[in-house]
Amino acid sequence: MMLNRPYTTVVLAMSADGKIADFRRSPARFGSGSDQAHLEAQIAASDAVLIGAGTLRAYGTTLTVSQTILLQNRINQGQPSQPLHIVITNSGELNPEIRFFQQHIERWLLTTTMGANSWQRQQDKPDFRGLTTAQDCPPKFAEIMVFDTLTGKVDISAALQHLASLDITRLAVLGGGELVASMLELDLIDELWLTVCPLILGGASAPTPVGGVGFLSPFAPKLELLKVHQVEQEVFLHYRVQRL
Repeated sequence: MMLNRPYTTVVLAMSADGKIADFRRSPARFGSGSDQAHLEAQIAASDAVLIGAGTLRAYGTTLTVSQTILLQNRINQGQPSQPLHIVITNSGELNPEIRFFQQHIERWLLTTTMGANSWQRQQDKPDFRGLTTAQDCPPKFAEIMVFDTLTGKVDISAALQHLASLDITRLAVLGGGELVASMLELDLIDELWLTVCPLILGGASAPTPVGGVGFLSPFAPKLELLKVHQVEQEVFLHYRVQRL
């Protein structure tokens, strides 16, 4: 099927009861080394990575490509060593002091007009030396993309079409559940990689891979199981979203 957007894959680890974090929404660090290597491989295979602001706030960083063979494969294919990392936020409320902004990656911001203005106000605040970001160092985001809907949220469909026009053909979505839900609702997801980890988190308020309002069963996205792979106590599930 011809797409006017990047081919998009969700990559998430979850507990055996389907939670991607505990009820405090702490950073999910329950995946094994095998799961991290799998995530890194999926990132390395992508032109860009999309991260929800809530996920970024929880972790403070993003995962970069560090395995030598993955780095060499990207270079051999004429790609930069790291994919583009895009943060999506309606509000623009991000802490400019988190480690993410010191990582050696190209960062873009995908937001609304309100979010762009909010982020700019944060950049204009003087630090303890009395300097603003503009005076002190290059912008923390190389590009700010503004795509508004009438409801004041990011127009993700239009944004992905714009990315496709820039020859970004493969996109990895690293969460969170609200972002995945909105993209599924808009039919913007093609595949999902879900790692089932051997623990139970529980909690009615603990986030799941797909948040949002939810889908009625007759209208729920249907999946085709492509692969099941077990590594020690973890199970890796690879699904494709079915389309008529």
